[in-house]
Amino acid sequence: MSVAAVPPDLAAVAAAFPLAGPIASAAPYGNGHINETYLVSVATASGERRYVFQKINQRIFKNVPALMENIARVTAHVRAQQPRALALVSTRAGEIVHRTAAGEWWRLYDFIEGAHTVERVTTEAQAREAARAFGEYQALLVDLPGGRLNDTIPNFHHTRSRFDTLRRAVNEDTQGRAAGVRAEIDFATAREADTDVLLDLLARGELTERVTHNDTKINNVMLDEVTGRCAAVIDLDTVMPGLSLYDFGDMVRTAASSTAEDNPDPTQMHVVLPYFRALVDGYLESAGAVLNATERAHLGFAGKLLAFETGLRFLTDHLQGDVYFRIHRPGHNLDRARTQFALVKSIEDNAEAMRRIVAAAEKTTTVF
Repeated sequence: MSVAAVPPDLAAVAAAFPLAGPIASAAPYGNGHINETYLVSVATASGERRYVFQKINQRIFKNVPALMENIARVTAHVRAQQPRALALVSTRAGEIVHRTAAGEWWRLYDFIEGAHTVERVTTEAQAREAARAFGEYQALLVDLPGGRLNDTIPNFHHTRSRFDTLRRAVNEDTQGRAAGVRAEIDFATAREADTDVLLDLLARGELTERVTHNDTKINNVMLDEVTGRCAAVIDLDTVMPGLSLYDFGDMVRTAASSTAEDNPDPTQMHVVLPYFRALVDGYLESAGAVLNATERAHLGFAGKLLAFETGLRFLTDHLQGDVYFRIHRPGHNLDRARTQFALVKSIEDNAEAMRRIVAAAEKTTTVF
């Protein structure tokens, strides 16, 4: 996309921000499915400077001011300790987000130079660094001032709610699909008790609510081009109150899994124990000092729970007619559910090996 092809709405939005120069180029950026994102380059006297513009998806994020308040607080706190971290650029009017006359919400970030993302973990070093980065991020936010963050998506990782939604979808069966997925429904029903494990621990005070990222895929860690170390944690739309085990569990689900989450052959899905070991090592290295004994004891279970929760969501969407997750073929969400449930079963089969991995890592990590 050349400068001449810059969408008119983006050109108008750019005028609301104090860019360092005129727009030289603009192009769609990334492969995210939620927000509309552009990489914009401007010409300055000292050379090119790049920014990331995003139009926020109001279908997903109903309260944009609350969302942006979270991001502004978190980025300011983290940047005070990590100057290279993600930085919001305020509007000319000093606002953290711009609202157009049409009611659209746009924000602007400085582009982080000299770093890149990867879509899937392919080495133990990548797994360890991703876990270390997210653990460090969580540790940095332990003393975030200003009170509790806003819940940008209520009950986002509330697995009991996800299970109850599945049960309603089965009972309603609006698409007539329940009979064809009875094995998957039975698999989920047999594990209903798992949905309450972490919630019950939280209610008893054995787990602590923390500031969590809630989307801990490796493609939300920017890796330095030279060192391979984390340059910045990005995609903060779901930063809100949560459990550390949600963050770690989603890392296990996405980084310690043997195949893509939508592989139509679920027999190819299993937990990759060397990657799990790397995740545990990296996470305890950076977050071990702030985790309590209950959190550390449930690291393996967290991977199972997040895979189970995600499988519930995919199966629910299949039953409801594929209304939430974008599909690219018939039965796509069912393929996703089956693959996630295969990962659940693999984690169950490897529970003892995973417990030993966590115990060994704890011996070499300073914890309190």
